[in-house]
Amino acid sequence: MPITKEMLAQALEKAVAHKHANFRESVELVIVLRDVNVKELGGKVRETVFLPKGRGKERKVCVVADGEMAEKARQAGAHMVLTPADLQGMTKKNAKKIADTCDWVLVKTDLMAVVGRTLGPALGPRGKAPIPVPPGSDMSALLNRFKNAVLARLKDQPQVMTSIGTVDMKPEDLAENALAVISAVEAKLPQGVANIDKVIVKTTMGIPVEVRGA
Repeated sequence: MPITKEMLAQALEKAVAHKHANFRESVELVIVLRDVNVKELGGKVRETVFLPKGRGKERKVCVVADGEMAEKARQAGAHMVLTPADLQGMTKKNAKKIADTCDWVLVKTDLMAVVGRTLGPALGPRGKAPIPVPPGSDMSALLNRFKNAVLARLKDQPQVMTSIGTVDMKPEDLAENALAVISAVEAKLPQGVANIDKVIVKTTMGIPVEVRGA
């Protein structure tokens, strides 16, 4: 049965009501799959989803560039801007610090090779593949999009789990974000919605709430 915005909003309202932590919790979406080969689909279900209602907590977007692109990235408010000179002789320890700090790493296309050598070994295990960006791109628009982006990917279990916002967001807005993620995942499944067993929402410390029909 297709998941609707109304079904999601009802479940999200219940999930947010169960919040217990004394910090601003994230709201998580879990898509449980059925009749899929995890090993076969593992590399195919890896989607960057730009949440239409924002993420509540902006992600830290870092940029590797030089010249005009680096300057535009600084002006646009990138969390960190690295130049080729910064990457020269970079230690594994510093590469790991950068990989831990940056949620997304946007890279000028002609610098992808050097980033692969220097930051790649640290980014890879954390599931943070560098994203190539052509010269002349609108850095302000790109940074704003990725600040509200999440990665929906299938790992070693038949499920996809990602954040869709924070507990202080409206259930209707969280539902729109959830639908964006579900649609992106559906598009990568062999049988689409038929491969979705159930959908669950929860806060960071809260109890899981399954999305159900009326």
